[in-house]
Amino acid sequence: MKTKNSRNRITVIFAALVMGLGFTMGVMAQSAYPNKPIKMIIPFAPGGASDFIGRILAVKMGEILGQQIVVDNRSGAAGNIGMEIAAKSAADGYTIFLGNIGTAAINPALFPSLNINPLRDFDVVTEVADVPSALIGNLDFPPNNVHELVTYLKENPGKFNFATPGGGSANRLEMEIFMKTVGAKMVHVPYKGGGGPAAIGVIGGETQLMFNTLPSVKQFMIANKVKSYAVTSATRQPGLPNVPTMLELGYPDLVTGSWQCIFVPIGTSSAIVKTLFAAITKALDTPEMKERISNGGANVVLSKSPEAAKGFVSAEIQRWGKVVKESGTTPD
Repeated sequence: MKTKNSRNRITVIFAALVMGLGFTMGVMAQSAYPNKPIKMIIPFAPGGASDFIGRILAVKMGEILGQQIVVDNRSGAAGNIGMEIAAKSAADGYTIFLGNIGTAAINPALFPSLNINPLRDFDVVTEVADVPSALIGNLDFPPNNVHELVTYLKENPGKFNFATPGGGSANRLEMEIFMKTVGAKMVHVPYKGGGGPAAIGVIGGETQLMFNTLPSVKQFMIANKVKSYAVTSATRQPGLPNVPTMLELGYPDLVTGSWQCIFVPIGTSSAIVKTLFAAITKALDTPEMKERISNGGANVVLSKSPEAAKGFVSAEIQRWGKVVKESGTTPD
């Protein structure tokens, strides 16, 4: 006959076995990551640089991880809507965020009431690409080169519009730097949804001029649907041999690029971060992928480690926060 004490011991032992089994199941589930599709949130509309990079990366990552990477475009509020959705997602490795210079480095300074702090609310996995910009104009806009453009703008202050893919985007700050450098004034016209809609605005004549990420406009430049004034990379770009750099034209402050990084919600396990880091590195560190991305107007750039990626983002937040403050840019 079992005593009360023996029954209590059996209960304790059973509970311990259940807890142990639960722990083992949890470890097994984590080691099996990923065992279902992963969502990649891109905070801009299709057609822009982030969408271009993200979709190429998603396919190759999916092949390596053995699970589909589902692209989820969540545009609006200069990328803040998508960033907030990503930050508030479960930290289980099944939501990743393709952030860029605008969302992660510029917006914290531009939007004082922003609820998201990129370094507090995310872990950084790795940088994936750097995207130069291009200075383009509507075909009916009279200036044919940057020298003529500067003269024309100074002779007609405030008469023309420049487009941006958002009030606080890197492209907006590039134009602010340009106008300040040459002493020109134009009217800012921000577009919702990223570089794609803004480029269509220039092509259609709603606006006359803009800096835009190269993947958003390279096909239009090659097809001569816009005037191609310059690119912001340090050297001329493949496929655009006749388009000068802003550097060679005498604008060293306009050697710029819109970097892209993969983030995960804070609290994601280090094992999952390492798995994602390894998959992204394997996906992009091949001649084939580098050529595909280069042909689209971007360059593959991979961090040495997640820790190095976090340090890079931290430095960029400091750098662009200073530019926002000194330029007086507001998210109009």
